[in-house]
Amino acid sequence: MRAIARRPACHLTGAIALAALAACGGGGYGGSGTPTTPTPPSPSQPTFTITTSGISPRELTVTQGTRVLFVNNDTRRRNMTSDPHPEHTDCPEINTVGLLNVGQSRETGNLNTVRTCGFHDHDDPDNANVKGRIIIR
Repeated sequence: MRAIARRPACHLTGAIALAALAACGGGGYGGSGTPTTPTPPSPSQPTFTITTSGISPRELTVTQGTRVLFVNNDTRRRNMTSDPHPEHTDCPEINTVGLLNVGQSRETGNLNTVRTCGFHDHDDPDNANVKGRIIIR
């Protein structure tokens, strides 16, 4: 009887993987082999920017469910929290921003409740230049 030459299993596994990839399109587009439509960019996010001059804008009006971005372009760190000081209980969603080092940014939680939320820098609570408010409608 003649011996049958066997190929190592790794060759067979590689061939199966290539066949599976080809069957799925393998072109990096999606299962159909045609390019997918890119998702359009979202509208500009409401943003507060902190600089050495203070916060800008001082007030934003947003719709329910919105998140607001805080960007620290100041020369010092800022600790952004909800009013009143020191309890920070009016809008706890703002407290997720918290400590922002220079150049750092962070979003609030989802602002779901219709109300007006004041905020300030916890480490500089009397500085009117870093106080503001978010009106949720």
